[in-house]
Amino acid sequence: MVVDNSSGVNRSLNESNESSETTFEADVKTKVRMQSHRLCEEEQQHPLLEQVASPASLREATARVWFIQDGCGMVCAFITWFLVLYADFVVTFVMLLPSKSVAYAVVNGVLFNCLAVLALTSHLRTMLTDPGAVPKGNATKEYMSSLQLKPGEVLYKCPKCCSIKPQRAHHCSICKRCIRKMDHHCPWVNNCVGENNQRFFVLFTMYIAVISTYALVLSVLQFFTCVRTDWSECSDFSPPVAVLLIIFLFLEAILFLTFTAVMFSTQIQSICSDEMVAERLKDEKLKKGRRVRWESMKTVFGGQPSLVWINPFAGLRLRKLITSQTLRAGPEFSV
Repeated sequence: MVVDNSSGVNRSLNESNESSETTFEADVKTKVRMQSHRLCEEEQQHPLLEQVASPASLREATARVWFIQDGCGMVCAFITWFLVLYADFVVTFVMLLPSKSVAYAVVNGVLFNCLAVLALTSHLRTMLTDPGAVPKGNATKEYMSSLQLKPGEVLYKCPKCCSIKPQRAHHCSICKRCIRKMDHHCPWVNNCVGENNQRFFVLFTMYIAVISTYALVLSVLQFFTCVRTDWSECSDFSPPVAVLLIIFLFLEAILFLTFTAVMFSTQIQSICSDEMVAERLKDEKLKKGRRVRWESMKTVFGGQPSLVWINPFAGLRLRKLITSQTLRAGPEFSV
């Protein structure tokens, strides 16, 4: 009887141990599955592959025309050009040409028009420069096998554009591409602000802020000059038309100055902290250290401080743009 009882107890203990081991294994598998799922999500937010653009790739990106076929962006870009040209028209034909002082009209006219050309050129370079798009559809088995990855290296495949997503790259739903060091998509330049065109965007906001301030000063001077004299002698346009044109320019200058000054300071802060707006919004932390302020500024603007930093024409190759015949289909096309 005792033996029988002990054998029954042993069988029950074995069964309970087996069930507990089965439950433990199931819990471990569940935890591993949850950790792997969480790891996949972290890899999606923080891809481990880091791809730094070489100077050759940067020159190639700025040597071809890139244009996003987005209706809203094209309308916003047209409005930007229209408002800048409107400001140039009012300053030149309403304020400066009727002036009695030839030196005042010539100096201010040349200076304002030069700044307007620099602003519009910066806008064009921002809009027509590849911001750092990752090649679409390169996440194939053949390409990944050709990379000869070392053990432990992880690649993240973007499910939206089917490309290998480098570190600090984000997918833009408007450009339909992953953009390296994407800051944000700006409809006013009809393009993403990324690794290759951030310098032009900073120059665009800077020159627009400068000519907006310039237009404000000229508008105030013109208004007080016309108040002290006669409005009919102050402008070639009738007094009501001249007043309306100057008032609209004054309001436009205030709006543009506020917007571009904020954007310029935000971009300088992002460059100095080496943290894009998209990364700040997603609260992403890099595993490797960020660059110091001065190194980041030299990386974005190119080399040591010089006039090239504020020159939107630097690196422009018109001959190569004219002779190139390569086109890409999709939401964007490149030349």
